[in-house]
Amino acid sequence: MRTTAKIALSVLALALSGVQAQAQNTCSANPCSVNDTVKVTVATVLRLTVSQFATTLTPPNEAAYDAGFQNDNGPIAGIKANRAWTLRVSANAAAWTAANGARAGKPAADLLWATSSGGAYTGFTTSPVTFTSMASGTGNASQQMYYRTLWSYAADTPGDYSLVVVFTLSAP
Repeated sequence: MRTTAKIALSVLALALSGVQAQAQNTCSANPCSVNDTVKVTVATVLRLTVSQFATTLTPPNEAAYDAGFQNDNGPIAGIKANRAWTLRVSANAAAWTAANGARAGKPAADLLWATSSGGAYTGFTTSPVTFTSMASGTGNASQQMYYRTLWSYAADTPGDYSLVVVFTLSAP
């Protein structure tokens, strides 16, 4: 039994010394140079922040009904990325949620968005559309969203209306 134990210890010592020798990079010349290969795996960084949890729109007054719309500032979307990305927006439902007497069925498209206050506005749908994108990693980027809500005397009765806007950040 003692012989078996000594053999096992000897094999273990040889195995450990072999591993140790392989892990070292040595030289004995003058001058002496050795190489160290450095490796790292860089993961995708995609981070989306939205400046506010909810946006309270300006309640329509007579002027908004007469004009047929009311403009408001929306949230600011912030993106941190180390690769190309696309930010898409959509509505989570085809119609606004109505409460307290509000007309059910107000279409999501009655809320429009733009990337500038004087820009071309696009109505929300449940299909995501590109809000902004970047062809390369950006570190930090941000984009203000602007809302335009369509109002109609005949269709938009008093009450509470809400619609969830979905921001989706993805890398190609």
